[in-house]
Amino acid sequence: MNQLQELEREIVACRRCPRLVAWREHVAEVKRAAFAGDEYWGRPVPGFGDPLATVVVLGLAPAAHGGNRTGRVFTGDRSGDWLFAALHRTGFANQPMSRRRGDGLKLARCWVTAAVRCAPPANRPTPAERDRCLPYVVTELGLLARARVIVCLGGFAWDAALRTLDRFDGLAVPRPRPRFGHGAEVEIGRFTLLGCYHPSQQNTFTGRLTEAMIDRVLSRASGLTTEIAFMDPE
Repeated sequence: MNQLQELEREIVACRRCPRLVAWREHVAEVKRAAFAGDEYWGRPVPGFGDPLATVVVLGLAPAAHGGNRTGRVFTGDRSGDWLFAALHRTGFANQPMSRRRGDGLKLARCWVTAAVRCAPPANRPTPAERDRCLPYVVTELGLLARARVIVCLGGFAWDAALRTLDRFDGLAVPRPRPRFGHGAEVEIGRFTLLGCYHPSQQNTFTGRLTEAMIDRVLSRASGLTTEIAFMDPE
């Protein structure tokens, strides 16, 4: 078993946050009517993708009836439909949609994960819950040795990424901390953070986030890693 698999096992077994444990298990038991016949995952959701990823896509947390149901982050909900379509258009995914684990989706040069691993009530983790999960992100980024770009989906993910990099030895996060915005870009050590509005229905239905907007951010991520690979063939 490799280290990423060991981390996955540790994440899936986590019960550090009583409120999140109670909520994720309640949702998995009660279920949504549309998914009444599904067996819900109801546990923390690990990241997934290409272990040789140069780009990490960081979200907020699994959706109650998305990742908390399917066992894979951004899988089985509208936000994931939007994200995977964009990853496909920009060359990071082999297909434009993923509704469940084992449906053939493969990511290339990309790893998708979340700042908080359990579905939170009202999609709002507390600061304490975020901080209990941060060590998992720190470890994950450390194991993704080729990762150079972190695409932060929303302000929560942006803040979590900055807090994560603050825990890396030798990295100096700027003070005051860079502010989130769509298209925001900041270089911190070997990482470049890119800001992108979260592909939630609240943003995509209102036009706050368009396909062209998310594609530009992901294309920028791809371009940055290509530049790095050209400068540093190793």
